Amino acid sequence: MSQRAFPGPSTAWRLFAIGGVIAAIVTYAVLSGVWVSTDLSWYQGLEKPPWQPPPWVFGLIWTYNFVVLAAVASIVVWKAVPQRVGVLVLFLAASISSALAWAYLFYIPHELAAASIALSSAVVLTVPITLIAFLARPLLGVLLLPYQIWVALAASLSWGYLYLNG
Repeated sequence: MSQRAFPGPSTAWRLFAIGGVIAAIVTYAVLSGVWVSTDLSWYQGLEKPPWQPPPWVFGLIWTYNFVVLAAVASIVVWKAVPQRVGVLVLFLAASISSALAWAYLFYIPHELAAASIALSSAVVLTVPITLIAFLARPLLGVLLLPYQIWVALAASLSWGYLYLNG
């Protein structure tokens, strides 16, 4: 019977980490929703990039993204080795912080350049999350691809808004 050199994390540790992940994603959804709906007349007055999807797509994709992000991150936290869990949680927190910085900067002080930089950072910070999901289970990585693509599209839209309205 072989023994591991280091015991794995306890069930309580994993449940605590899952709770933290879900709390972070709920905070992401709530705060971004609050800031995005703050000044609709300003947003509607902006010249929009020609590649912007129709409004109904935003509600559909963000619902998918938040649910899948929470589910995939929770599964990875439950199943992955502790080092990957730590990396996932670190990059998830940084990515969410960058995405929230974008929502705030874009919709509250209307700082389009800083907002674009923040969301571009979120794109880069999301790559390790997607890779860790693929390493945990390929299907989990595939489920996160729409989120990765959407954040990249959103960043390109942000830069487009800056170009057209800055």
